[in-house]
Amino acid sequence: MNRASPLEAKFALLWRRLRGPALVREHRFAPPRRWRFDFAHPASRIAIELEGGVWNRGRHNRPRGFIADCEKYSAAALAGWTVVRLTRGDINTRRVEQIIAAMNGRGA
Repeated sequence: MNRASPLEAKFALLWRRLRGPALVREHRFAPPRRWRFDFAHPASRIAIELEGGVWNRGRHNRPRGFIADCEKYSAAALAGWTVVRLTRGDINTRRVEQIIAAMNGRGA
């Protein structure tokens, strides 16, 4: 498993502070594909993807990366996953509490 990015560390710290349920980091959801979610809660089938590089033309907003992400997120939806995509600005108490509530509502 790779070392946490600053964005992942920020999210994980807030998640722990708000006492969210245990998450799996780098969860592989569609073997044999190598697709992974940044964080996942398999019991509720809710995944969290942190979208970095929004303002500096990171991988996710270049054409090839955008197309690959569309394929990944579509496959996840068809497999029954809800994917919550967060940018740096979305990592805040209100948004994280909403995700925790959704997980708890699905039997977390």
